[in-house]
Amino acid sequence: MKEFDIVIIGSGPGGYRAAVLGALRGKKVAIIEKDTWGGTCLNRGCVPKKDWHETAKWIENSRHFAGRGIVGAALRGDMAQAWQHQRKVVETVRESYTDYLKRLGVQLYQGLGSYRSAHEIAIQTNAGEEIIQTHSSVIATGSVPHLPQGAQLQAGKILHSDMLFDDGVPAGDRVIIVGGGVIGTEFAYIFTQLGKEVRWLVNSAPLHHLRYSPQAKDALMDALKELQIEARHGFAVSDSGVDDGKAWVANAAGERESGDWVLFATGRSAHTAGLGLENTQVATDELGFVQTNAHLETAESGIYAIGDVVGPYMNANQALADATLVIDNILGDNCRERSPLWVPELVYSAVELARIGMDEDAAEDEGFEPAVGFAAFETSPRALGQDDTRGFARILADMDSGELLGGEIVGRDAGELIHLLSQGSDREEILRRIANSPVNHPTRAEELLNATETLAARWGLGEFIFAE
Repeated sequence: MKEFDIVIIGSGPGGYRAAVLGALRGKKVAIIEKDTWGGTCLNRGCVPKKDWHETAKWIENSRHFAGRGIVGAALRGDMAQAWQHQRKVVETVRESYTDYLKRLGVQLYQGLGSYRSAHEIAIQTNAGEEIIQTHSSVIATGSVPHLPQGAQLQAGKILHSDMLFDDGVPAGDRVIIVGGGVIGTEFAYIFTQLGKEVRWLVNSAPLHHLRYSPQAKDALMDALKELQIEARHGFAVSDSGVDDGKAWVANAAGERESGDWVLFATGRSAHTAGLGLENTQVATDELGFVQTNAHLETAESGIYAIGDVVGPYMNANQALADATLVIDNILGDNCRERSPLWVPELVYSAVELARIGMDEDAAEDEGFEPAVGFAAFETSPRALGQDDTRGFARILADMDSGELLGGEIVGRDAGELIHLLSQGSDREEILRRIANSPVNHPTRAEELLNATETLAARWGLGEFIFAE
């Protein structure tokens, strides 16, 4: 029976990073994947979706081509071809991903991993069963699409996002998108730019559960409205089906919306099926998430869980941060604690939204006195040169210490710029570092510098922020 220091079940971004970090630190590591290497993020989530978002932005930006001296036929979207492009990207990344694991000496197992006990894991493969032993293990099995009770899936007609990325784009241009979370808000924009006629149905206001400021959400909704993308609010799906080749959804009042196909983008649920958790002390809560302490260790000593399967923050960024924390805890003194607020949160739609840390309400609840620094992109030389001046940088700092409490960036490249606010755990140093760093000009990053300087001047924080 083979023995390992660390075994990871699931090969999404969290599982992959845990395996890499364990191997780089000299441990004997195995990783088990029952489906496609790379998990949801690589194959059916953030990687292909961001590829599509890039294509969508190119098409949207073509509105400015004539004014920039670029002439020729108008551009249009072809979603089927865009699907082929993202698939090539995914396959390239997957190949490099598995190759790197092998070069690091990580043992890759293709099969269903399940616990026989706290330190024994059975792997079911096409060739039979193999049992391995491990000192520590990490549950990184991710999530599966969550569907409302009335969703009746049918290939090519009524589907969720996993089916879309696995099977390809169905025929027909009129698409019903159901869901006002991150996935629905992103797809409403992407599908429209890729040539689809979108009918977007939401129950609550889009992104209502996220901590973005009203200004950020308004900026996104205004950008969507400018592109004639608006959600129908208060539509809770209770039934669905296909009649005469048309897919439809209905609410409890019997109102229907129909199209060529329907996409449910109604969130995700933790995936723990078949893990054999009953053979351990690992427990799940009423929503199905694996329960852990602040160190991400379960009730079974030596078994940890990360990412979507832990929740409630279900994104690749959190899974990657969790993986780093867990490997540190396994190999160290188990003292690092999860801090989800300080993991960047993103939305890629008609404008990018990025945030980190607390908002004003949370900061006040923690006993801080938040001060705000703000800089808009409307006068940024770089943004003007890109014909995209939408958005702003917004920073919160504590009045008493200059400590960074949170930040929000709205606009182009927000997903890259947010990293300037996530560097290091000493948040009393972050704004001081920004204020004293040389910059490239013209760049959007300069607006973070401007927001920091404005904050210091307006709220009397110069002694903290401008100090060497």
